[in-house]
Amino acid sequence: MSATSTSSAASRPLGPGAIAVILVLCISWAFNQIAVKLALPEIPPMLQATLRSAGALPVLLLIARVRGVRMFERDGTLVPGLIAGTMFGVEFVLIYGGLLLTSASRAVVFLYTAPFFVALGSYRFLGERLGAMQWSGLALSFAGVALAIGVPQANVDRTVLLGDLMVVGGGLLWGATTVVAKGTRLRFAPPEKALSYQVAMSIPILGAAALLAGERLHQVPSPFVIGLMAYQSIWVVGTTFTLWFALVKAYSASKLSAFTFITPLFGVVASYFILHDALTLAFGLAAVLVIIGLFLVNRPNRVVLAATDPLLNVTKT
Repeated sequence: MSATSTSSAASRPLGPGAIAVILVLCISWAFNQIAVKLALPEIPPMLQATLRSAGALPVLLLIARVRGVRMFERDGTLVPGLIAGTMFGVEFVLIYGGLLLTSASRAVVFLYTAPFFVALGSYRFLGERLGAMQWSGLALSFAGVALAIGVPQANVDRTVLLGDLMVVGGGLLWGATTVVAKGTRLRFAPPEKALSYQVAMSIPILGAAALLAGERLHQVPSPFVIGLMAYQSIWVVGTTFTLWFALVKAYSASKLSAFTFITPLFGVVASYFILHDALTLAFGLAAVLVIIGLFLVNRPNRVVLAATDPLLNVTKT
């Protein structure tokens, strides 16, 4: 990938269409967390993740066939695809394992540290530069998410902290996978192919984790839970993840990932209506912080633009 194409993507602001798609993705991912929780009584976590990936892979292959994507053509993506796939599988082992040890509210905060890792990785490996304005926006967005989730619970022991660290590890791998997808030849691969590497690799990894954990189905899942699994597999993994990687190829990875801060906010609202969780008075302030933070992150970086647009090198008088 050339430096020019990297700088172009880094300086490109997200348009209304891209923002609308990201909002749909964030809402979908927020409901996905609820779907996982609702299905846990009938399907254990690692087995649930395995079934989700196994159900999503045929969907991805079908989408690729309809769109005429050559999935098995040699294009130099095998090695980075396997690396991204391994990280993807381990990511969900850490996330689902961490959810057994820590609360969902704490987990969602620590999982969405991913944009920080994306920003650092993009700065270090992709040549994307964030100014003080963008870094401040990231900090404000994270502060808003933390405030929306609420004050951490007092009964936090070493077990909970271990779960927190596992979820942070999942967020780190999520960010690293995004950087790999954007910084290698996976960038030039169709989104279906880039994601298929990850989903396919995650199946044996998650399956092995489920086997080691001794997880099994004790009864045939109810139609409701089957519907929840279909939502996770067909829509969340098969469709929204494909859209996500299409966006990653076209826009700045760090700015794009910053929008994922919205997902926990949607999750809090959805939990209020579906799981009857209480909303705090701080939620309004948190939403304002997130909106301001995302505005700052999405502002064009004049340092990057000046390197590519000579008109910005003119000093204002």
